Amino acid sequence: MSDVVWPAVPGYSNKPLHQPWRVLVAVAECLVAALSVWGALACWAASQTTVSVRLDDGTQLVSYIYAGNWVGLAIGLAGLAGILVLDAVRQFSLGVRTRRRKYRKSRENGQAAAA
Repeated sequence: MSDVVWPAVPGYSNKPLHQPWRVLVAVAECLVAALSVWGALACWAASQTTVSVRLDDGTQLVSYIYAGNWVGLAIGLAGLAGILVLDAVRQFSLGVRTRRRKYRKSRENGQAAAA
């Protein structure tokens, strides 16, 4: 019987996922996410305009108008921050993941034992 060999999948790498430089990527993504949240708050504040109208009887009416482009940009930046935080958690977990124990044969009975 011949050995079965799986075909190579394009874009797939056999490299291990645990790589310590991923922690730096996670820190950079957290910084960009913080900037994105700050930008979302600034855009939300810029989207609101206050309009005051005084009627003939002295009543003052206050209305708020929201600019849709600023609101959309704020929502987009907040969504980007959420995606970056999720990926930062993934990168961090891949960067600090513990490696598997290497097994060696026990001296007493020749069976595999944890190192």
